[in-house]
Amino acid sequence: MSAMDIHQILQHLPHRYPFLLVDRVLDVVPGEKITALKNVSVNEPFFPGHYPHHPVMPGVLIVEAMAQAAAILSFKSMGNKPDDNSVYYFVGIDGARFKKPVGPGDQLIMEVTLIMNKRGMWKFAATAKVDGQLAAEAELICTVRQVE
Repeated sequence: MSAMDIHQILQHLPHRYPFLLVDRVLDVVPGEKITALKNVSVNEPFFPGHYPHHPVMPGVLIVEAMAQAAAILSFKSMGNKPDDNSVYYFVGIDGARFKKPVGPGDQLIMEVTLIMNKRGMWKFAATAKVDGQLAAEAELICTVRQVE
């Protein structure tokens, strides 16, 4: 079992506020799986516009949070960290489903499992849960490319 705090996460993701959507890694097994969390606060920059009378975390950002957890798993699996010469791209989403709204005060637990890694393409099965209930799920496809 290997946990990561925010300082270690910042070394493994290029994202920064307001787009960093992983607060803590509870467990990561390189080459296999990761469990990470996002504490959803009423102070999130998207809540004033989505929706002011009933704040809901946008589904695309839940998927992005799962993809960021997948990126950490990829970098831990490769044994390296992102740098200025490469970009980790999100290239596909299959079977995305949203089962439960996520709102202020929720703790989003992302579980991501590596399905395949071939020729630099990574495929993952991902879920996001709140209080043990499925909020979202998807298969994610990502790749690392050199910046020209």
